[in-house]
Amino acid sequence: MGHAAANLEARAWIEVDLGALEANWLFLQAQAKGEVIPVLKAEAYGHGALPLARFLFSRGARRVAVATVGEGRALRRGGVEGEVLLLGSLHPLEAEEALRWDLVPSLSTLEGARALAERARALGLTPRAHLKVDTGMNRVGFPWEEAREALRAVEAMGVRVEGVYTHLATAGEEAAFVEVQRGRFQRVREALGEGYFYHLENSHGLLLHGGENVRVGLALYGLIPGFGLKPILRLLARPTLVKRLKAGDRVGYGGEYLAQGGEWLLTLPVGYADGLPRGAVRFVKGPGGRLCPVAGRISMDQTTVLAPGPVPLEAVFEVASPDFGPTGLLAWAEARGTIPYEVAVHLSRRLPRVYRYGEEVRDVLD
Repeated sequence: MGHAAANLEARAWIEVDLGALEANWLFLQAQAKGEVIPVLKAEAYGHGALPLARFLFSRGARRVAVATVGEGRALRRGGVEGEVLLLGSLHPLEAEEALRWDLVPSLSTLEGARALAERARALGLTPRAHLKVDTGMNRVGFPWEEAREALRAVEAMGVRVEGVYTHLATAGEEAAFVEVQRGRFQRVREALGEGYFYHLENSHGLLLHGGENVRVGLALYGLIPGFGLKPILRLLARPTLVKRLKAGDRVGYGGEYLAQGGEWLLTLPVGYADGLPRGAVRFVKGPGGRLCPVAGRISMDQTTVLAPGPVPLEAVFEVASPDFGPTGLLAWAEARGTIPYEVAVHLSRRLPRVYRYGEEVRDVLD
C-alpha cells in the first residue's frame, strides 16, 4: 500500500473506476433473481482483488469467489472478513490451509472431502463446502448423474455442504448446450432437494438468459459490449522521451518503422512485460483523445508512438481506455484473436493501481 500522490506522479499506472464498478454491480443485481457473486480470481482479472473485495462487500456483496487458497489467504490478510468461496476443486493437500483461513472450498472428489473432514477434526473446526457438479464441461466436478450419491458420501464424512453448483461451457456461444446443462442441473436440484444454495449462471448466462444465483466476472468488469456495462480500467503513461525523426530513421527492434522525416516520436514506459500484447496494441489516446499510432514493435518495457506534435513529458497518454474503442481491452483481445479475460489478467503487477470513486482516490496498490 502506498501514498496516492506517489502513484499519480508515476510515469505509468493503472486506474480503476469504482463508480463504474458500482454501476455494473447494480445493473447485474437488477438482472438476477437471487444473489450475485463477484468472481475475483487472478487479481480480479488484473484489476486488483483486495480493493475490489473491500468495495463490493461495502456495497452489499454476501460472498466473493476466487480460484486458489493463496488468493483467499491474500484477502484475509488484507482484512476481508466476508465469505470467500474457492472455485474449482479442492486438492487434499490444501485442506488444512483452507480451514485455517476460513475459506469455503469446492469439492469435486471424495479424496478432497475426506482430507477436509480429517483436518477439520484435528483442528476442532466444522468443515463446510460447496459441491461442484459436472454437467458437461468435463473439467472438474462430480458427474451430475452421481450427485446424490456424492452428496450423501460427503455429508457422511461430516462435511456441511452449503451449496451446489455447476459451470456453463457455451454461454454466449451455443444456446442449445446451455439448455442441456441447465436441464441436467435442474435434475440435480430435484434429486438433492432444497436447503442448499444452488448457483449456475456466469456473466453471459445471466445477460442472455437471466438467472437466480449467479457468478460474474467479465460482466462485473464491464468487458462485455452491448448491455450498457462500462469497462472500469484504464492504463495511463507519461512519455519519457519526445523527439523529431529525420528521413530514413528506423524505429525499434528490426527497424520496422521507417521515418519519412519530420514525425514526432515519443516513448511510453510500458511494454509487453506490462501486459501490452505485441501486434495488438495499435493506437494510444493522446491529450484531447486524439489517436496516436504505435510506430515499430512493442518492446518489453517501452512503446514508441507517433504524436501530432511535441508534447511535454508531463502529458498523460491513455494506453488502454475504459471503452470499447480501438484502445480498449476488447480491441486488444480481438486483434490478438483471444478473449478480454486473457489480456486483462496479463496486466503487470509492477504497474501501480489507483482506485478512484469520482474524484476521490480510495485506495492505492504499488
